[in-house]
Amino acid sequence: MTTIATQLRAVTAQIASAATQAGRSPESVLLLAVSKTFPASAVREAALAGQRHFGENYIQEGVEKIAALSAMADLPCLTWHCIGPIQSNKTRLVAEHFDWVHTIDRLKIAQRLSEQRPAHLPALQVCIQVNADGGDTKSGCTPAEAPALAQAIAQLPRLQLRGVMSIPDPQPDAAAMLAVHQQVVAVFHQLQQLPGLAALDTISLGMTADLASAIAAGSTMVRVGSGIFGARS
Repeated sequence: MTTIATQLRAVTAQIASAATQAGRSPESVLLLAVSKTFPASAVREAALAGQRHFGENYIQEGVEKIAALSAMADLPCLTWHCIGPIQSNKTRLVAEHFDWVHTIDRLKIAQRLSEQRPAHLPALQVCIQVNADGGDTKSGCTPAEAPALAQAIAQLPRLQLRGVMSIPDPQPDAAAMLAVHQQVVAVFHQLQQLPGLAALDTISLGMTADLASAIAAGSTMVRVGSGIFGARS
């Protein structure tokens, strides 16, 4: 068994343990393998070991990887998530090549993605990025801005709003981390109460260092990179 396959198995077990401790089914949490900066060969190893969902932060790098892997006839169909910031001049690349976008924090980007999503492709699955803790990352709308943004995105024809994503800053202890994660989940439940948004189902929250508390708070999708692929150079 390759190192990537071994580490993938270990992360899957870690997610299952955290879910069980939280009184949840392990199947309620999806693992998103963050493959940014790792070569297509590493993604191939993970895919052959059973991983299907991959996240890319850098759009051009992601598009090149998507093309390389889609040309490999022995691989199953993979699902690609854009989890990095999107500038206006990159929306067409995202709309044409990715299946999911996690980082919408303003309506202009959502509108461009909707306009540029090819008609022959399924609707682009999207999440609103929320800066729940007001952290220094600065990316994401505020919790107060999220309801209006969600309602506007829900009206766009080529997008399917699925939920929220957040990247909270590290906290000094597990209790503080859990509290921040719970703030994100509270925003998600607030959006679910809005007209037409009851079917929202995705909370993209938690990474290698904090996935246990994210799962305890209610995350449905955790993003793990180095835990699967090893340290980045």
